[in-house]
Amino acid sequence: MTMTETTGSAAGQPANQGFTKARTGLAPDSTLPYTVPQPPAVIDAEVWPSIATVPTSLKVLVAGRAADAIFKAAVRRLPLEVRYPDGTVLGRAAVPGQTYPVMTMNRPEAFAARLGDGGLIGLGESYMAGDWDADDLTAVMEVFAARVGTLVPEPLQKLRALYLPRQPRRERNTEQNTRSNISRHYDLSNELFASFLDSTMTYSSALFPESGDALRTVAWDGFAAAQQAKIDRLLDKAGVGQGTRVLEIGTGWGELALRAAARGATVYSVTLSSEQQELARQRVAQAGYADSVTIELKDYRAVEGEYDAVVSVEMIEAVGYEYWATYFQTIERVLAPGGKVAIQAITIAHDRLIATRTSYTWVHKYIFPGGVIPSVRAIEEITEKQTGLRVRERLAMGDHYAQTLRLWEERFMSRAEEVAAMGFDAVFQRMWLFYLCYCRAGFETGYLDVQQIVLDHAASRRAADCAPASPRP
Repeated sequence: MTMTETTGSAAGQPANQGFTKARTGLAPDSTLPYTVPQPPAVIDAEVWPSIATVPTSLKVLVAGRAADAIFKAAVRRLPLEVRYPDGTVLGRAAVPGQTYPVMTMNRPEAFAARLGDGGLIGLGESYMAGDWDADDLTAVMEVFAARVGTLVPEPLQKLRALYLPRQPRRERNTEQNTRSNISRHYDLSNELFASFLDSTMTYSSALFPESGDALRTVAWDGFAAAQQAKIDRLLDKAGVGQGTRVLEIGTGWGELALRAAARGATVYSVTLSSEQQELARQRVAQAGYADSVTIELKDYRAVEGEYDAVVSVEMIEAVGYEYWATYFQTIERVLAPGGKVAIQAITIAHDRLIATRTSYTWVHKYIFPGGVIPSVRAIEEITEKQTGLRVRERLAMGDHYAQTLRLWEERFMSRAEEVAAMGFDAVFQRMWLFYLCYCRAGFETGYLDVQQIVLDHAASRRAADCAPASPRP
């Protein structure tokens, strides 16, 4: 999955012992299968400089009052309860028999200051700091995600670019910066990712056999098979079989390379994560495919050779929008005549891409520096105008990602003590929970989607279309 100034691996930090009970759904008596850690009374400022201290400058004081007024005005028309320590409850009135997700303000002044200082970055940071809690964090975030374009009055939206931070130049995905950007997420710890991923160590949307209401209750025991089904569909669409030369851009922990090799393919896989490379190589060797799978620490732009199939799973989000053309031009350059491309990409509506592509968000600061989620339109336009590749087929499966994230969330939070023992403190755990719920809310509301996209050379399709039909017997 691809999307910190500090990542927060707080080695040596004691596990926090304070927890608050979390709830699920809209029913107030329904509980999630885990507890949410509360941050310590004193947060380590070296590990969490933006969390340990509430900003207090005059600029923040003024901006905080304005942000608080905007927030309260928005909440009054939302299907949400915001409860304050003095007993005040804001939110749109519920009809009899209806309940709304609850957002509890523990320190409203600190919340307002952080919101004024960093906008939506402050929303996430204030949750990490414990300034507010939620009975069901995903449900609260869904309320905001479903209305993200209208929460702030339109005249003020036009001023956003003047006030809110932009992505730092050091996080642009140049060949010099990309390794650092990737390592800040994927090199956190293989053990951390193993704590919530399934046995395939696959960090992208699964493709479940269920649909409709049944999809919303898929269980962990079918998770690994659903991840393999996603991979197998991509390999099928790329035409991977005996003797196929496969390029994989973005190794992950090696499951796709393993399944391609099991089909008799020769795989060349590149990654910028040393942690992933190490574990993926171990898995390949243990499976007996060391002779047919090569995994190198290399930028995709440096790949040479010719391949019958190129596959890439949720890696384009880490490319940066300035380099999407380079990404597809690289694929075109190495794709053999008649070859196919199959990628899996998180996508966003094109108008939201245009509005946010230069924004610096909480996700950039704490999870995926340099990341930008593309739109389908952007992918189609770039490939049509700047390459000889063409999109031939798409499968949208955002509802499957929502359930993938639910399973990760439940698994991660059920192992809070193990994660703490690895050196990841309560602030990190709240950060990671916010990240998983933030993303899940995007898929639940349709703000985000995920697509499997098949491409090939335009010339190859023209040749196929112009070929004489076979004579009928």
